[in-house]
Amino acid sequence: MAEQGGPVVGGITPFTTIDFPGRLAAVVFLQGCPWRCGYCHNPQLLPRHAPTTQPWHTVRTWLDSRRGLLDGVVFSGSEPLLHRGLADALRDVRSMGFATALHTGGAYPERLARLLPLLDWVGFDVKAPFGDYRTITGADDGSAARQALAHLLDSGVAHEIRCTLAPVINNASVIERLAQQLATLGASALVLQPCRDAALRQMSVDDEILAAARRHLRAVVPRQ
Repeated sequence: MAEQGGPVVGGITPFTTIDFPGRLAAVVFLQGCPWRCGYCHNPQLLPRHAPTTQPWHTVRTWLDSRRGLLDGVVFSGSEPLLHRGLADALRDVRSMGFATALHTGGAYPERLARLLPLLDWVGFDVKAPFGDYRTITGADDGSAARQALAHLLDSGVAHEIRCTLAPVINNASVIERLAQQLATLGASALVLQPCRDAALRQMSVDDEILAAARRHLRAVVPRQ
């Protein structure tokens, strides 16, 4: 029911300088995700509905009061593509004069394709080599993410492709396989970041993994 009035909002970060490159932005976190990645750093957003959610129209009113103070708005999650009302929300934001960004894992590739003309930047979270997706997500075989990434790369929309080094993929041979697949799709850059799970604080992006990815991609950047 809430979808008729826009996406279901699970939280807001009112000000960020790191989630939308080159922009002062707010982050709007949308509720719900079809995947269940074990290292998800927003697990409270996984269910489609939660008692802490708020309707889009209240967030839209708040954003309207931020004109002149912010440059952009980021839609993040869980998985914002879950929401059919996202397109209208993006149009609302653009009508206020804000630049728009999306953080996504690409679970709904055709929805992403339709939204790309409304986006200035996309942060794309690639989970693993595509054939290994079910190990990470518990649900998807990797075909959706592959197709979504292909749409993004074909669109010319500015983007960042990033991968979190969960334990199951934290080795050089797996990351080299991923880098090969990304290069085949036309990607040239990848950000690698350690898992944020509290039990894995000592994890880091080591030189062997970086070297493996750099054999296939021009720019591989560690984010510690």
